[in-house]
Amino acid sequence: MLRYPNGSGNSGVEKYEIGSDYIDIKFKEHKKIYRYYSMMIGEENFKEMCRLATIGKGLNSFINKNILVKNSDL
Repeated sequence: MLRYPNGSGNSGVEKYEIGSDYIDIKFKEHKKIYRYYSMMIGEENFKEMCRLATIGKGLNSFINKNILVKNSDL
């Protein structure tokens, strides 16, 4: 997994890994790695999460604000 750049300095995201149809996210406060599949969260959400992970800013906020994404790992 890659360390999240954390451009804002206060993100809850620690690490991420992008696959062909998923993104794995490790949050600082959790031991579990969360996997978000593009088919579960939608292609546009998946692309946006990959973009935000790569630039290191806004990923945690995006997940928390997007109910489809936030609840996809249940």
